[in-house]
Amino acid sequence: MRAALDEAQKGFDAGEVPVGAVLVVGGEIVARAFNQPIGAVDPTAHAEVLVLREAARALGNYRLTGATVYVTVEPCLMCVGALVHARVREVVYGTPEPKTGALVSTIRAVESPGVNHRFTIVGGVLEQPCSQLIRRFFEDRR
Repeated sequence: MRAALDEAQKGFDAGEVPVGAVLVVGGEIVARAFNQPIGAVDPTAHAEVLVLREAARALGNYRLTGATVYVTVEPCLMCVGALVHARVREVVYGTPEPKTGALVSTIRAVESPGVNHRFTIVGGVLEQPCSQLIRRFFEDRR
């Protein structure tokens, strides 16, 4: 999660909503990313989607069955869908997202009947620093 926080800080420094993600397979970080929808002019350029894209290219497979994704903020519905399609093994997030979080906060998307893959969910890892960074970002904008 510390590596994901480093990515989130990069997003903060770039003026993006500071969400960072890393994808780990076999104990090694395969991919890193931070939110970039503003800079990339791409509404799908969330950290989770970008880390999945980078890992799939690095591993030569769009199925990431042995992967754990660490992300600083609970993923949104779009990102949960991408994580399901990638067939990740586990998602570990830092802080809940009460407005758009789609793992536990607003909906439990992975529990929907039409979802054909389930993954393990672990929340609250380094919650305080993850929460502080995103809170600081929005406070600075007000």
